[in-house]
Amino acid sequence: MCGITGFINFNAPSSHEELKQMTQSLHHRGPDDEGFELFNLPDIQIGLGHKRLSIIDISMRGHQPMSNMSKDCYIVYNGEIYNHFKIRQELEVSGFQFLSSSDTEVVLNAYVNWGIGSIERFIGMFAFTIFDQKKNKIFIVRDRAGVKPLYYYWDNSTLLFGSELKVFFHNNHFKKHLDLNSLSLFFKYGYIPAPHCIYKQCHKLQPGHYLEIDLNKKTMHEKKYWDVIKFYNKPKFNISEADALNVLDTLLTNAFEYRMVSDVPVGVFLSGGYDSSIVTAILQAQRSKKMKTFTIGFEEKEYNEAIYAKQIAKYIGTDHEELICKQKDALEIIPELSNIYDEPFADTSAIPTILVSRMARKKVKVCLSADGGDESFAGYNKYDGSLRYYKLNKILAYPNVIIHLLDNMPIKDMPGIKNIPNIKQRLEMIKLVLEKNPSPVKIMDLISQNFRQAEIDQLFFKPFQSYSTGFHSDYLLYHKKDHINNMLAIDYITYLPEDILTKVDRASMSVSLEAREPLLDHRIIEFAAQLPSHLKYNRTKKYLLKKLCYKYLPKSLLDRPKKGFSPPIGSWLQNQLSDYISYYLDKDRIQRENIFDYNEIKRILGTLSEGSYRTSQKIWSLLIFEMWYEKYC
Repeated sequence: MCGITGFINFNAPSSHEELKQMTQSLHHRGPDDEGFELFNLPDIQIGLGHKRLSIIDISMRGHQPMSNMSKDCYIVYNGEIYNHFKIRQELEVSGFQFLSSSDTEVVLNAYVNWGIGSIERFIGMFAFTIFDQKKNKIFIVRDRAGVKPLYYYWDNSTLLFGSELKVFFHNNHFKKHLDLNSLSLFFKYGYIPAPHCIYKQCHKLQPGHYLEIDLNKKTMHEKKYWDVIKFYNKPKFNISEADALNVLDTLLTNAFEYRMVSDVPVGVFLSGGYDSSIVTAILQAQRSKKMKTFTIGFEEKEYNEAIYAKQIAKYIGTDHEELICKQKDALEIIPELSNIYDEPFADTSAIPTILVSRMARKKVKVCLSADGGDESFAGYNKYDGSLRYYKLNKILAYPNVIIHLLDNMPIKDMPGIKNIPNIKQRLEMIKLVLEKNPSPVKIMDLISQNFRQAEIDQLFFKPFQSYSTGFHSDYLLYHKKDHINNMLAIDYITYLPEDILTKVDRASMSVSLEAREPLLDHRIIEFAAQLPSHLKYNRTKKYLLKKLCYKYLPKSLLDRPKKGFSPPIGSWLQNQLSDYISYYLDKDRIQRENIFDYNEIKRILGTLSEGSYRTSQKIWSLLIFEMWYEKYC
């Protein structure tokens, strides 16, 4: 795993020192080696920078930027192509010679042989840039699921790109202007969905896309080479449950084994849930040597799943390590969040993810992270929650009367109701569903929001526009009544890459740990997308995957309520983080920044003692933004 950066200047040039500083800002992503190449062509300047974390061919033969034999193609590359050995064999048959055993050289020669269409042969995670001097073109590519990040800045005369936003701060062409439209998305979701970014003229390259820059014409076009919605729109398989289990077992086993290809030690993040347990169980079953597994728990029993991970590790027979996240450890991470996530990012589970990455990095250089199972096989509560609200809306008569009753319900004076967890939030959702009559996909969108649109309008002092996001892509789905599959498709292009994968990539790379995602092998989702929804959600969530788990593990070890992976942020805000609130949400500070209406922030703070989950998320999002704003703006 590595970090890449670079630029294309059509007017004023950048210096070699700027390229060097851009590259070195990614040192945490690749402390083993670094390289720079500056190309001064007529009317165009190109810079390529690379920081290397050596995983495959750890010798200097894997140094980047790397060129092909004839020195007319150059690459900087971040990722792993797990089937690189097979592709290499095909290229050798075609007459290609190799100087290294690295997958970087395979990617480069594959491009030379097959062109940009070679990316469809790759099984893996990747973000790379290729400079083709013969065609006078540059290609910037991101993997199908979006495991590896790629940002770019374009002002019609300069293109900057990099694995993280912080590289842009070291180039004088970058203009650091806050994009309020994107900021509104952050407050809505806790992250900024692609292609949008916190800065104006900055973008995230979307998963399954590449940029093609024609240096002769000085033009740039973004092109899609893979789309999960295409597979959800295909006719569903006419397949029995037994046959589906067999196909899935074969796919998972192959995908998991591919992720073990490495010249350095590999471990597994084991949470004790279905996804990480099946990854560990399948891999350990093929090995006599004990695999290293790592888990993190919490002091608060209601959040702690470490005991279950320990039981599963004992049953499977792994070399298991456990870290209990103490409040002190977690709170010490908070000041570092703005540096690790250099765009506002409010998922509180980033804290334990950073801690477990630090623990694992002491023993291994690569760790498997079992993300994607919930989005592929219907594991989240929000899916059946959305269906319940949708069905409720269809059976309730006289919606206007019910809305009126909800608006005037004296919850505080109703003992049987006021103690129901998050009752205000649930009644609010019922009201929204009755008012808007949304589809399950739209209900899932509402459930995913920390701030509603009307609340953001109240919060912001200045006007802003609403950007379109992947949540608005449900019109592309053909099977309108297949609600489960439609929700999964939208989640795969929004929450998965922009929240889950962002969280894991930055947390792991902050300590130079490569995180691999075996459940995000594109062959798995292409199969899962064409499964009928009853094989994923059948009176129980994640139906098919759970059935397969029971082949490898006793049901008694796994069958329990899902707890998630987040610290008790609501309690912390009322106690340990009260000084943060006093400092970062101070009236003078907020009014000086002239972004938010302080009266609205004051109103939100006044509801903290109610213990509402959404209130906690709102205040945490405000704190995260203010910490980020202080550091970068």
